[in-house]
Amino acid sequence: MAGKKKLLIIDSNSLVHRAFHALPPMSSAKGEMVNAVYGFMLAFLKAINDFHPDYIAAAFDHHAPTNREKKFKEYKAKRKKAPDELYDQIPKIKEILEAFHVPIFEKAGFEADDIIGTIARLAQERQAVPPVETTIISGDMDLLQLVDKQTRVHAMRRGIKDSVLFDKKKVTERFGVGPELVADWKGLRGDPSDNIPGVGGVGEKTALALLQGIGSIKDLYANLDKIPALGF
Repeated sequence: MAGKKKLLIIDSNSLVHRAFHALPPMSSAKGEMVNAVYGFMLAFLKAINDFHPDYIAAAFDHHAPTNREKKFKEYKAKRKKAPDELYDQIPKIKEILEAFHVPIFEKAGFEADDIIGTIARLAQERQAVPPVETTIISGDMDLLQLVDKQTRVHAMRRGIKDSVLFDKKKVTERFGVGPELVADWKGLRGDPSDNIPGVGGVGEKTALALLQGIGSIKDLYANLDKIPALGF
């Protein structure tokens, strides 16, 4: 994508959690735990070296309850709270990002995912000349729904160094549907990681068959009579 300006968006909480759990305990001279700080910076500096961004934004979760939790009390209810040693490192990471003059975005009621999606869409809608190519670095596969011709996701799979760059073709290879249907696929099958139930009796294969055979959830509602023809 020659001639394009490059924006790097960091899914900061995702990287913090991945670094904390991937690396052994490390402490500073003051005895403070810093393994998440170290791992985060490894991923951050590698992304700069790999993508040479013109702009960088770091998105963080806010400590206040999210709008999702207010609407659905069981949202992420089965997740165990991370150790305090992880959360204690986040202010240090923010200090380093500020030293690099990287703007930090967080907002009460919203998750980092919401902020990332907003920034990515604003970058696309600006219609800048030259246009902006956005790369999101994250360990959260939910963000693949944002992939389009100008947006990619650099997904970290295991540890800090193992990653894959998802464009539209790669998303289709991974899920069997394009980025525009990833949210529908998760809606039909449910999302166990967030404790979100799907449609009763619909698993991964059935959800995929419905989307490939008919289209989006909106299309499914408009074509309920065609579902039996798919063998359901």
